[in-house]
Order: sequence, then structure tokens, then C-alpha cells
Amino acid sequence: MTRDFAQLEWDEAVAEDCRQLVRLAVREDLNRFRDWTTVALVPPEAVGRAAVVCREALVVAGMAAAELALAEMDVRVVWKGEATEGALLAAGAKLAVVEGPARSLLTTERIVLNLLGRMCGVATLARRYVDAVAGTKARIYDTRKTTPGWRRLEKYAVRQGGGHNHRTGLFDAVLIKDNHLAFGQQGDDGMPFTPADAVRKAQAFLREMATATPRGGPAIERLVVEVEVDTLEQLRDVLPAEPNVVLLDNMSPETLAAAVAIRDGVGSRAELEASGGVNLDTVRRIAESGVDRISVGRLTHGAAACDIGLDWQ
Repeated sequence: MTRDFAQLEWDEAVAEDCRQLVRLAVREDLNRFRDWTTVALVPPEAVGRAAVVCREALVVAGMAAAELALAEMDVRVVWKGEATEGALLAAGAKLAVVEGPARSLLTTERIVLNLLGRMCGVATLARRYVDAVAGTKARIYDTRKTTPGWRRLEKYAVRQGGGHNHRTGLFDAVLIKDNHLAFGQQGDDGMPFTPADAVRKAQAFLREMATATPRGGPAIERLVVEVEVDTLEQLRDVLPAEPNVVLLDNMSPETLAAAVAIRDGVGSRAELEASGGVNLDTVRRIAESGVDRISVGRLTHGAAACDIGLDWQ
């Protein structure tokens, strides 16, 4: 396989984003005050126990996030996970058991369930796309069409659903699109770059930066160089420049198959990525064209939160 984007696992960067989201969620719910309903009605000495239960079939994602959220809120609630990340659970299955002071359980309930519901929703939708292309060579990738502030958590959830991560941000890949070609200029005549010109320019820039900053920033010399093309003519022109990935924008399955034949015919190692117009009704035909990657914005911007609740015991 050609050079790929960094694939997210649960690490300190993802955990820190989760902490930031929990802090915002606490401010949304409590606004630096208290849960007045619970304080008014529930004795401080009361204790409780509840099962965290999925009300629908789902793919599990966010168990570590839920436990981290409780720790960040500094409550004496014990989280006992009973499900594995990436597992497919039937409706009614138990994800975890929580126990501790009843006031804390009631106050933290919605924040934890919102976090879990969102992450499981993304993972579950990702699994549907992955299953839809099973048996083909195509891999399902997410995009940067994520909820502001949630990017690492949503991309982590895509991984739990069996999908792959496209670039995390603008900092960890070169992705040349038509707008870059329109604004970029070369030579004294100020002519716009062709896709091939832009790829060669970007590759030279990365080599120069790797020499100038050997210890700074990401491993610049290993960044993926991807370029978007709209036509088969552009594809033919750009392949000799040896990009890592060519993004085939809004092409029909028939045109995608022709693009694969062109790439294979010249022996290029570039991987081909289909993008645009991808949904659960079209993804199988797109995959059967022979492309290597399919990027799907809907994995994150179109995922609905899963229904997860507490069953008090």
C-alpha cells in the first residue's frame, strides 16, 4: 500500500480534546452553578447504581471517553465497562455499569450519554459503509467535515467502525485542490499550475522543508501528497509526477473504472480515491470500479447519535 495518513488511536491528543469538550459540556449544563432539581430532591447521602444500555443496535466507541469524562468532572462515580471498543451490540445490551452518589449520577448522566451516543453513532455509520464495500479492494475514509471541536473524537470513532482516517488537519498532509491551482502561479507569465506542476512543486517544497527543519513539526518528508483531478485527461497528465494519491472528484462509476485502467496501464503506484456523491446507495458501485479509497463526508457530518440510556438498578 502507498503512503497513508496517520490513523487515530486513543492517545493523549484525543484524550485532551475529550477533556476540553467535557469542560464545555459542564459549562453548558451547570453554567458554574448547580443541578438545582437534584439538590432540591435527592439527599446528599443517597447512592445509586445503573446500567448504561443501548436502545438500538450499535458499534461501540467512546468507552475511554466516558470514563475520562467522569474523572474530569471529579465525581465519585465508578465506571465499570462491560463492552469492547469496536464491538457490535444488539439493542438492549449493556455497555457499562455506573455506581456512586446519586446526585453525581444524575448530574453527569446527560453529559456522558451525549458523548457516548455521538461517538457510537459515527462508529455505527462507518461500519455500515465498510460492510457495504466488503469483498472489494476499496477502503472507506472519513474527511474533515467534522463537528467543530470533535474532529479527533469523531475520527477515532470512524476507526472503531472499521473505517480509515483521511488527514486530521491541514498540518499533516498536502492535498492539492482546484482552488489551490487557481490561486497558485508559476513563472513570469503568472499562469496557474496544472495538477502535475503543483505536485512537483509541493514535493520539492517538502524536500526543502525536511532539510531545513529536520527536528521541527511532523515528519514533513513523509507527508502524503494528494491531488484532485476532475477529468481523465488531468489524471493522465498528473500520474508521471508520482503523487501518493489522486482524488477523482465526482466521477461516475464508469469513469472511475476508466481511471483505474489508465493508472494500471502506465504502472503507476498512485492510489485512486473516489469522492463526491457517495452514500449507502452508491458506495458499492463506486467500490466495484476498482478504486483504492472512497472518502465519505457523511461518516461524520451525517451520523445520528445512537440512543443510549441508563437503567437504574
